[in-house]
Amino acid sequence: MRLIGLLLLLFSINTWGQNESLDILVNQCEKSINEEKYKKLIQIATVGIAKSNNNLYLSKFNFYKGYGYEYDNNQYNLAIPYFEKSLKIAQNGKFEKEETLALMRLNYLYYSTKQFDKREELVNYIKKVVDTTSNVNTKGILYGSLGEYHLDKSEISKFIDYKLKAIEYRKLFKKSDTKNTVNIGISYSQIGQAYFKMKQYKKGLEYLNLAKPYLQTSSNALAYLHNDFAKCYWGLQNLDSIQFHRKKIYNLVSKEDSLFICISSANRYLAEYYIDKKELNTAISYLREAEIYGKKSQDLEIMMEVNLTRGKILFEQKKYTEAIKVLKEAATHAYQFDKNSFIVINKLIGNSYKALNNWQEAFRYFEIYNKVNEEVLLESTKENIANAEAKFQNKYKQEKIDVLSTENKLKNVEIANSRKQKIYLFTGFILLLAIAFLLFKQSNNQKKSNKKLQVLNQELDEANKVKLQFFNILNHDLRSPVASLIHFLHLQKENPELLDEESKKRLEQKTISGVENLLQSMEDILLWSKGQMENFKPVPEKIEINELFSDIKNHFSSVENITISLNNTSNFEVTTDKNYLKTILRNITGNAIKALEKTDNGEIIWNAWCENNHSFISISDNGKGASINQFKALFDEKEVVGIKSGLGLHLIRDLAKTIDCEIEVESKENIGTTILLKL
Repeated sequence: MRLIGLLLLLFSINTWGQNESLDILVNQCEKSINEEKYKKLIQIATVGIAKSNNNLYLSKFNFYKGYGYEYDNNQYNLAIPYFEKSLKIAQNGKFEKEETLALMRLNYLYYSTKQFDKREELVNYIKKVVDTTSNVNTKGILYGSLGEYHLDKSEISKFIDYKLKAIEYRKLFKKSDTKNTVNIGISYSQIGQAYFKMKQYKKGLEYLNLAKPYLQTSSNALAYLHNDFAKCYWGLQNLDSIQFHRKKIYNLVSKEDSLFICISSANRYLAEYYIDKKELNTAISYLREAEIYGKKSQDLEIMMEVNLTRGKILFEQKKYTEAIKVLKEAATHAYQFDKNSFIVINKLIGNSYKALNNWQEAFRYFEIYNKVNEEVLLESTKENIANAEAKFQNKYKQEKIDVLSTENKLKNVEIANSRKQKIYLFTGFILLLAIAFLLFKQSNNQKKSNKKLQVLNQELDEANKVKLQFFNILNHDLRSPVASLIHFLHLQKENPELLDEESKKRLEQKTISGVENLLQSMEDILLWSKGQMENFKPVPEKIEINELFSDIKNHFSSVENITISLNNTSNFEVTTDKNYLKTILRNITGNAIKALEKTDNGEIIWNAWCENNHSFISISDNGKGASINQFKALFDEKEVVGIKSGLGLHLIRDLAKTIDCEIEVESKENIGTTILLKL
C-alpha cells in the first residue's frame, strides 16, 4: 500500500508539474494578445497543442492559434479549423468558457468567409446556450455575438437590444478584466455603427464617444473606433474630421497589426466624399490606396465596398460598360454583407444600362433595386411600429398590473383552500413516480441482460469461426507429411525393385525427417489447442524472427533442390500470437515451395525489418509468378478456395485478419512472387 501511495504521489506531482508549464504557456499567449504580437501567439499556441496532456488545455491552445491566424492579417480560412476544434473539445468536455469564446469567433468568421449556412446553424445553437445558461460571462459575450449577427442582417432594432443586454452583463464582469473593458467599448462602437446605417450620424457619434474611454489600452480597437468616427463624419460631410481620424489610424498601425481593413475604409470614405463633391481625380487617388490595403486585408466585404466606390467613379466618368462590370463583381455577396450597399449597386447598374439604352437590363436591375429597397424600408417600418407598440404595451401593462393585483388577493383565498388537495395530489404523484421508477429500472435491467446475451452470442459465433479455422489448419498441416509417408510405404511395398540402396536410404531419411517434423507440428498444435480451449482468441507474445524462421525451415527440411534463407540483420522481435503467425508463414512458405517444383535452382528468401513502428516480413520466390486473380482470396471474403492440397488462401486471410496483419502481393511473370506481411 505504501508503494501504491508513493506512485500516486509521484504521478500527482508529475501532472501538477506538466499543468504548471502549460499555465506558463497560457500566460504567454495572453501576453502576446495584449501586446498584439500575433505571429508569436501562433508559435506559442503550436507548442501548447503539442504539449497538452488534457482536453481543457488542448481547447485553449487551439483557440489561441485560431485567434493568432485571425488577427495576423485576417487569415480567416486558416483560423476557422482551430476555432472549430477548440469548440468541439470544449463541448465534449463541458468547458463553458472555452466554448463561449470559440462560438463568438466562429460567428464572425463564418460571416466573413461567406459560410452563411454554417453561421445560421451556429447562431441557433448560440441562442440555446444563452437561454439555458446562468453564467454572467457567457451571457455577456454571446448576447454581443448575437447582436453582431442581427447587425449584419440589417436588423438594427434587434442588434441594439442584444448589444445593450451584452453591455449590462459585461459591466458585471471582474473589474480587473482589461479585455472585458475593451469589449464594452467595442459594443458601444458597434451601436454607433448601427446608427450610421440608419443615417443618424450624430446619434452614432454619441455612442462612439461613449466607447472611447474603454478602448485606450488596445491600439487595434482604437483603430476601428477612429474608422467608425471617419464613417460618421463622412455622413455629415465633415472633411477635416475625416482627415483627422484617418491620420489617427495610420499612427496606430505597426508591422504586428492587422489593421489594413481600417486604412482601406478610411481612404474609401474620403474617396466617397470627393465623389459627392465631383472631384473625381482626388477620389481616384484615395480609392487606389483603399484598394491596396483592401487586398492586403483579404476581407471580402472590404473589397465589395471598394468595387462599389470604383463603380460610382466609373459611372460619374460615363464609363458605363466598365462600371457595370465592376458593380456586378461587387454585387456577388453584397446582399449578405450589407443590404444598403446591395441597393446602391443595383440602382447604379440599372442607371448604367439606362444610359446605354439597354432598357430590358435596366428594367431588370431596377426591379431588384425596388424589391430589396422595399425590404429594408419594411424592416425600418417594423422597427418604428415595434417602438410605438412597446410604448403602448408599457402603459397597458401597468393597467394590467393593477387589475391583476386585485385578482391576486381573491386567488390567495382559493389557494389556501386548495393546498390540502395539492398535498393529496402530490402524494399520489409520488406513488406513481415510484411505480414508474421501478418499471424503468426493471426495463433497464432487462436491456442490460439482453446486451450481455448479445455479446455472448457474438463471442460464441466468433469462437465457432476460429474453431473452423483451427480444424482446417489440422487438415493442412497433418495431411501433407502423412501423404508423403504413405507414398513412401506404398513405393517400398509395391515396387521395392525401383529403389537402389542409396535412394532407399535417402528416402528413408527424408521420411524420418518428415515424420519428426510432423510430430513437432502435432505437439505445437496440441499446445496451441490447449491454450485455445477457453475462447479461441490470439495470445500476443514477443517472438524472435530468427527462431520463427528456424522452426519453419526445419519443418521443410525434407524439401530438396530449394534453398530457404533469411535476411534479418537487426534480429528484432515482433509481438503477436506465435501460433497464428507461424501457421501463416508456414503455409505461405509451403505455397512458395509448390510454386518452385518445376524451377531449377529454386530459392525462397525471407526478409524481416522494422519501419515506422511496424514490423514487416516478406517471403519471395524465384518461380514463374502468377496473375493477381490467383491471390484474390487473400483480399476478398466472398472468394472461395479449396483446401485439398493446402490450407487455402482464405484461411491465411482470416488468420491474418485476426492478428491485425495486413497482406500485400507482388507477382511478376518469370521473375517470381513476393508476399509482404505488415504487423
